[in-house]
Amino acid sequence: MNETTQLTTQSQPGNAAASRRQAEQGATRQTPLAPPVDIFENKQGITVYADLPGVPREKLDIRVQDGTLTIDAELMVPTPPGLRLQHGEVRHPHFSRTFVLSPDFDASRIDAQLRDGVLKLTIPRRDEAKPRRIEVHVG
Repeated sequence: MNETTQLTTQSQPGNAAASRRQAEQGATRQTPLAPPVDIFENKQGITVYADLPGVPREKLDIRVQDGTLTIDAELMVPTPPGLRLQHGEVRHPHFSRTFVLSPDFDASRIDAQLRDGVLKLTIPRRDEAKPRRIEVHVG
């Protein structure tokens, strides 16, 4: 970083206040980010796609309790060896999103796949909740 950049960064209004707030918060977790999702529905159930860029499988927690589906994920941004962080706006992002599931869905059969930073959840309908055709008899 050259001197001009450093002077510009230091002279911007509000930077000192932001730095103080960040220091006061210390190691507390930042406000969770809500990952964007796409939800598709068909006769078999729903499919949820959640964008979780850079989140490893080990830092992904998916839970279902009392009809509530919760997605929690944490991304640790590594600092490459030999370098020091000069400016960081999101140091340890935490993603969180919660959905209430209809009783029509079978939470015990949820399938989760993580690929290329996208979480895919397949939530099947209960057999008794799937649409079915009723045969009408004449007679």
